[in-house]
This record gives sequence, structure tokens and C-alpha cells, in this order.
Amino acid sequence: MNHRLLRWLLLVVIGAGIVLAVIYRDRFDAQALTLWVDQAGNAGPLLFMAVYAVATVLFLPGSVLTLAGGALFGPVLGTFYNLTGATMGAALAFLVARYLASDWVEKKTAGRLQQLKQGVEQEGWRFVAFVRLVPLFPFNLLNYALGLTRLKFSHYVIASYVFMLPGAFAYTYLGYAGREAIAGGEAVVQKGLLALGLLAMVAFLPRLVSWFRRDNRLSLEALKQQLDSDNGLLLLDVRSTKDFNGELGHVNAALNIPLEELAQHIGDLSAYRERPVAIICTTDRKSKKAARLLNKAGFSDVRVVAGGMTQWNQYNWPIEHDGPH
Repeated sequence: MNHRLLRWLLLVVIGAGIVLAVIYRDRFDAQALTLWVDQAGNAGPLLFMAVYAVATVLFLPGSVLTLAGGALFGPVLGTFYNLTGATMGAALAFLVARYLASDWVEKKTAGRLQQLKQGVEQEGWRFVAFVRLVPLFPFNLLNYALGLTRLKFSHYVIASYVFMLPGAFAYTYLGYAGREAIAGGEAVVQKGLLALGLLAMVAFLPRLVSWFRRDNRLSLEALKQQLDSDNGLLLLDVRSTKDFNGELGHVNAALNIPLEELAQHIGDLSAYRERPVAIICTTDRKSKKAARLLNKAGFSDVRVVAGGMTQWNQYNWPIEHDGPH
């Protein structure tokens, strides 16, 4: 069987599964799931995780499963089973999308869509961490969408597992607290208040993460606009002199001070303590280190150029190669 036919067959199977899941969604509830798990005996946890994984692939609501996991297995094991099942499903959806359409998407994307895709790939696991903590997009749809990028599968899985943990624990505990309330268990009020506290914490996470990500990032478009308007911005390139004049070149207006030498030259930049400074490198990693160094030295407006010179070259904007500035 050739790959093209196999892809079409897989697409039909997944599509049919999603249609059936939508049609019979009303039959998919906590009571039915509890009955399946009880009937499975010792294999109940394995069945639960398998159902969670398949449900994720077929766009069934994960909230029902997560609450049921807390009620069935308690807050600790329930969190483990919920998180493992959700990650398995997310990984399957990612692989399905990559197998079915990533090559086609790679050929067809252009313009702003291509820039968006490259931005996601540039962020890597950090983007996955952000969208797992801050649910900007529907979970099931996002799994497929990320499969169309060139994100590393291992980074995707590990970041998903780690950064879905807070939400998984909060909603699992809510399911556990609900079971205890119905059964008339001990300390019901305390458990209910703890569940509400955990939900409040999860609800606050997006604001906290956004505050950290608000940080000091400057998009390439914003940098280009500021350079064109000549607003007194200092563009500081912290690559080595060799890289500054190497294959990627440098922006004509950039001042080159390698990161390893920056601490010795901070005094030379004193005129910019109250003026905007943008730091650029090959990507973002060294730029962030340089930004922290300048912030500690009292510079008030330091930004990291997102994507660095790697991304700048993808825009085909002017670059220079002749001698350090």
C-alpha cells in the first residue's frame, strides 16, 4: 500500500471517527465511563487512559474525562492518568497531522502564514509551554495545528506533559471533591474550598504568564519601523565579531559588542540608560542574557529582538557584511 493511499485511508478513518463522536456525544458521560472502568477491573486505569487518548483525537470534551478521572482514582492517581491520557492523545493528533499534511503545508504556506509558522517553530517548546498554560486555542484543535509545524516531537510531548500539569491537577481535584461531596465524605467543605482555590490559581495563570511574556520582546516588524523612523534606538548586536560579519550578516545600524565583552563596555553605553535599546543575536537566547545584564546595570528600556538575525534574513531585509561597527 503506497503512502498516498494510506494517508487517504487514515484521513477517512479519523474523519469518520470525529463524525461518529459528534453524533453520539450525548452518550459519552461520566456515568458510562465509570461503568466501563469498573467492568475492566485491574485494567481500568489503562482503559481510562486509552479512552482519554482516543477522545482527544476525536474532539470529545476532555473536561468530562478529567472530572471523571478525579472521581474514579482520587487527586494523585487521577491526575497522573488524566495527564498521561491527554498527552497520549495530543501526541497522536500531532503525529496524525504531521503524517497527513505537514509536507503539503510546508509547500503551500507563504506570507504572513509562513511568518506565523516560523515564529512558532522559532519559539519551540516555549510556545508549547505558553499555550498549555494559557489556553488561547481549543486543546484538541491545537494538537493538530502544531503537528503541521516543524516542532520537535519530543519537545512537544515533554512540554505538553509538564505544563498541562497545573490545570490537570486542579480539575482532577474538583472531580474528586465532587465525589466526596456526593458520598458525604469527611471535610467536604475544606476539600471544596481547596478545589475552588486551585481553579482560581489556574484562572490566574494566564495573567501571570502573560506578565512574564510581556517582558522585553520586540518584534522584527516593530524594530524595522523604529529603525526607519530614526527614533534614537540603539540596536546592540551581541554576536561575536566573526558572526557579525558572517553568513547572516548584520543590520547596518547595529553596534557590535559581543556578549562576553558586554560587561566591560556598559560604561560606553551610559548615554542610553534612559533611551530605548534593542538587543539582537542569532536567535533570542544570548539576547536575553544581555538584556538581564543591562537591566541590572540600570538601563530602563531594553528589548530583545524576537527571532534575531535568523528571522531577519527570512524577511529578505537589507544586511551588511563589511567590517564591525
